[in-house]
Amino acid sequence: MTENRPKGMFAFTVVWVGQVISMLGTGMTRFALGIWAWNLTGRATPLALVALASFGPGVILSPIAGALVDRWNRKLVMMLSDFAAGLSTIALFILFATGNLQIWHIIVAGAFASAFESFQFPAYSAAITMMIDKDQYARASGMMSIVESASGIFSPLLAGMILGYAAVASNTDAGIRIIMMIDIVSFLAAIGAVLLVHIPQPARTDTPLPGLSGLISEIGYGFDYISKRPSLLGLQLVFFFINLVGTFSFVVLAPMILARTNSDAPALAAVQTAAGVGGLVGGILLSIWGGPKRKTNGVLGGMLLESIFGATLMGLARALPIWMIASFMSSFFIPIINGSNQAIWQSKVAPEIQGRVFSTRRWIAQITAPVAMLIAGPAADLIFEPAMRPGGSLSGTFGPLLGTGPGAGMSIMFLIAGTLGMIVAITGFLTPFVRNAESILPDAKVVVEDEAEGQAEGAPVAEPAA
Repeated sequence: MTENRPKGMFAFTVVWVGQVISMLGTGMTRFALGIWAWNLTGRATPLALVALASFGPGVILSPIAGALVDRWNRKLVMMLSDFAAGLSTIALFILFATGNLQIWHIIVAGAFASAFESFQFPAYSAAITMMIDKDQYARASGMMSIVESASGIFSPLLAGMILGYAAVASNTDAGIRIIMMIDIVSFLAAIGAVLLVHIPQPARTDTPLPGLSGLISEIGYGFDYISKRPSLLGLQLVFFFINLVGTFSFVVLAPMILARTNSDAPALAAVQTAAGVGGLVGGILLSIWGGPKRKTNGVLGGMLLESIFGATLMGLARALPIWMIASFMSSFFIPIINGSNQAIWQSKVAPEIQGRVFSTRRWIAQITAPVAMLIAGPAADLIFEPAMRPGGSLSGTFGPLLGTGPGAGMSIMFLIAGTLGMIVAITGFLTPFVRNAESILPDAKVVVEDEAEGQAEGAPVAEPAA
C-alpha cells in the first residue's frame, strides 16, 4: 500500500509539519517548567542539571543507537522516539497535577526522553537522505531548523499568554497543567505524520547483528569510518570545541536574563522569541537559498559570525533590546551552520551506513556539551557571580563594562565563549583538510531496496573511498 502514501519532498513536508506541532508543545512545556524551577530555587545549577539530563544521555548513547538504527525500520524508530518523549511529559503532568513534582523528577524525565532521542537523530537524518534528492538536502535542513525556530518564537509567546491569564486568575498551576496537556496532544501529531508517509529503507548490505560482539563491532564501525577520513574528523572536531564553549554560555542564558531583570518572565520570553525569529529567518533563507556553494564556508563562516554577533554581543549587552538583537543573530546563523554541515555528510556518506556514522558524528561533536552543562551552573553560582558582586575579585576589571550584581558574572561567561568560538572558527579556516573537505571527499551512491533486487543479499553497495 506504499504507492498510495506520500513520497519524496511531499512526504518529508508532512513529517515536517508533524514536527512543527510537536516541538511547539515541547517548547511550551520547557518554558513553563523553566520558570517554575527558577522561582523554586533561584539558582543556575538546577537549570543546568535539567539541561544536562535532557541532552547528555542522547549524546552518550548515540553510537549504540546508530548501530541499531541501521538494522531496524527507521520509520518505526522515529515513531517510538516521539512516543517515549510523550510518555515523559505524561509522567511530569501527573506529578505536577497531584502536587508532587520536584526538580529531580524533571531531571529523570528529561534523561528518559533523551535516551530515546539518541535514536531519533540518526533515524530522521538517514530517512531524509532516502526520501529526497541530494540537491534538496540543504533545503530540508533549513526546513528542519525552522521547526526549532518556530518553537522558539511561538512557544514562549503562547506559554507566556497562558501563564499570564492563569496568574490574573491567581491560578498559575492551572496554566502549567494546560500547557502540558497541549504538549501531550502535540506528540500525537508527530507520530501520525510519520505513520502517514512512505519512508524507503536503504539496501541492506550486511547480515543481522550476531549478538553483543556484533553490536560492539558495529558501534566501532562509525569511529573507524570517520577516523580514516581526516576531513570528516576535522569537521566534527570543530563542532567538538564550538559546542564546548557555546554550551558553557548558552546554559546560563535564562538565569542571566532572569537575574538581571529581577525574574521578569516576559523579558526572558522576548529574548527567547527573538532567538526563534532569528532561527526562523535563517532557516527560511537556507531553505530558499540552499546555502553557500562551498558548504564548509557556511559551517566555519557561520561559526565565526555567530561568535561575534551572538555570544560576544550577548555578554556585552545590559538592556533587553540588545539581548534580543544578540539572541536573534546567534540563532540566525545556526541553521546555516548545521544545514551546511548536514549537506556535506548526507552527500559523502552512503545511506546504508548513515545510522552508525551519523551517531558517531553526533557523539564526537556533542560529547563536550554535557561537560559544559555540568560545569556551567556551578561556575556561575560559585565563581563568576560572586566575583562580579560589588567589591568582588573581577568587579574592578569588568564592572565598568558589564556592571555588577546579579547576572554580571554570567555575562563574563558569554564573553569567554564568544572569544574562544572565534578562535575555533579561524582555526578551521586555516586547516586545509577541513576547509577543502568537499573537494577531498567523493560523493556517495544512494541505493534503495527496490533498486537492489538483482543483488545477492549482503552484496556491497558503493560507498565513499577513504
